[in-house]
Amino acid sequence: MAEEDSFSSSATTSQEQEQLENRNLIVPSVAADHHTDDLTEASTTLSGFAGVKLGTGSVKKLVIRNFKDKPLILENYTEEAWQKLKEAVQAIQNNTSVQYSLEELYQSVKNLCSYNLSANLYKQLKQLCEQHIRAEIHQLREYPFFPFELFIFCPIFYIGFFCCFRDMGLELFKSYIICDQNVQSRTIDGILLLIEKERNGEMIDRCLIQRLLSMLSDLQIYQVSFENKFLEETNRFYAAEGRKLVQKKEIPGCLYHIKNLLEEEVDRVRAYLSLNTQKLLIAIVEKQLLGEHLSAVLQKGLSYLLDENRVEDLSLLYQLFSRVECGVQVLLQHWIDYIKKFGNSIVTNPVKDKTMVQELLDFKDKIDFIIATSFLKNEKFIVAMKDAFETFINKRSNKPAQLLAKYVDSKLRAGNKEATDEELEELLDKVIILFRFINGKDVFEAFYKKDLARRLLLGKSASVDAEKSMLSKLKQECGTAFTNKLQGMFKDMELSKDIMIQLKQYMQNQNIPGNIELTVSILTTSFWPTYIPKEIQLPPEMERLQENFRNFYLSKHSGRKLQWQSTLGHCVLKAEFKKGKKELQVTLFQTLVLLMFNEGDHFSLEEIKMATGLEDRELRRTLQSLACGRARVLIKNPKGKDVEDGDRFFCNEEFNHKLFKIKINQIQEKETNDYFNVYGGTYYHHTKSFPRPTISD
Repeated sequence: MAEEDSFSSSATTSQEQEQLENRNLIVPSVAADHHTDDLTEASTTLSGFAGVKLGTGSVKKLVIRNFKDKPLILENYTEEAWQKLKEAVQAIQNNTSVQYSLEELYQSVKNLCSYNLSANLYKQLKQLCEQHIRAEIHQLREYPFFPFELFIFCPIFYIGFFCCFRDMGLELFKSYIICDQNVQSRTIDGILLLIEKERNGEMIDRCLIQRLLSMLSDLQIYQVSFENKFLEETNRFYAAEGRKLVQKKEIPGCLYHIKNLLEEEVDRVRAYLSLNTQKLLIAIVEKQLLGEHLSAVLQKGLSYLLDENRVEDLSLLYQLFSRVECGVQVLLQHWIDYIKKFGNSIVTNPVKDKTMVQELLDFKDKIDFIIATSFLKNEKFIVAMKDAFETFINKRSNKPAQLLAKYVDSKLRAGNKEATDEELEELLDKVIILFRFINGKDVFEAFYKKDLARRLLLGKSASVDAEKSMLSKLKQECGTAFTNKLQGMFKDMELSKDIMIQLKQYMQNQNIPGNIELTVSILTTSFWPTYIPKEIQLPPEMERLQENFRNFYLSKHSGRKLQWQSTLGHCVLKAEFKKGKKELQVTLFQTLVLLMFNEGDHFSLEEIKMATGLEDRELRRTLQSLACGRARVLIKNPKGKDVEDGDRFFCNEEFNHKLFKIKINQIQEKETNDYFNVYGGTYYHHTKSFPRPTISD
């Protein structure tokens, strides 16, 4: 059977040819006289299967050969194809219907390009578009946003068969339309006007602005034509807004208005601006609303916010200032100035001495709370606060140290029911923090030591545990050298308790008579404050008690020297008045004066001085406390607040008081920083019935 090549037939049927034409306007053909409507093609052959014998077991290779010659373009095809394309472009430009299908037009463009006619086609298309733009450009000067509409509906961008010429269309639009100074100015001014209206609260079409700015970006003139001018207008707008805020608004309202403006601007720029412009814009807004007016805003109301403890407003203030370069640093400086100023008003004002420490503690608590809640525990603010406290608390030399020691004494003294043990411990921790800021720690030690001695000797400590806790805190702050003597005072008190037990046993063994209860504290001189001994004349019973104790103590500790400190003695006197019995808690000096009235009804100042041996100033203070104070167990004649020469004193038989146990305080001398010899030392405790004596030393 003969083999036949199916691709070598003499002609192709009309139906087959039509199908090929629909796929490609350039169609291969084997008949020289057969052609399409547009083009004539060279014949081509394809080798078939000739020479292949079936059933022989051998197969020859199939060889496919290309066209020997490139198809020839038909005469007048270029002109006819361009005419079709020109009519289509003009129809789109004039907004009329196109007579040809897009597929047909696209194939025409492809055919021309395949024959290296693209350059000529590009030139013709460009000329056609330029003619149209020149004819229509006068309309653009009438409407601010018309370039955008032309850009959206420009035929070059929507003609699918010209997609390869998009860059040319953009360049034409840029050159002839948007870069026209009149058109560009009106367009940019129109965009800026819309944005300003929105900033002033009006509703605008954000989508329009977004598309306009997208157009400028596509044309690569966004930064040159719009961004710079937009940023300048933004700078102007918010500079004016910032000045108005500083002039009219109180600081809380000013802060929240700034917050709202920033939030609105962020929302606005995210809607239609490029990322780079967003960053630049927000920086400008923050600078104008905050950066340019930082000091003015802070001077206007920071003190108010801090005084009123406006934590939320301060939080907002910190957040806003954190957004501005150097904003936190400016806030920090005003923060330091405020602390110093407020602290100085407490420390340097003598009127506030009684409340100084408590006010400083309250102020410190407030500042700590603000740092934690409003300033996010920023370490810079913590360090600045410490430096500021250290500065103002030492403005008044030694006084804060003295008052801090007195404050601790008031909290550790017996009878203080203001706080629980836990609250007292927390308070002592806060006191230690203030103590760190004080330079005169030696002054604090001297006053604290004197007050501790008084609390220990009089048994007036509210809690031994609290006393030792405070001592531990001081040791941790200042080292063992600072607290060695204070710890020695506690040891002396413990040893004295043991000695009193031994004394009681000794007196029983020696059959020493007496109805006197004696308590003596043996103090090591180097541990305790220095006291000035004062010579006085004791009643015989008291002198015998002292001698008995001396013999007992030296029998156990030979070679030691005892020195009695009369300024530290205290007694409990049982007194009987017409209106009832009372117990009077008095000093040894007061005791000596009162015991005289067991022997007589009245005495002059000079007589009392001779009998007691008290020096003049001490005696006058003692008589003043007994006759001129709140509990007047004596009557002074003539009456008056001060004790004068020639005054006489009588027992107040009519004395009455709502309490059974009455403490008569001694009139204290005014303390100074170098006066540490008021209390402490060896301690007497006397009990005396009045008018019938029962003395316990």
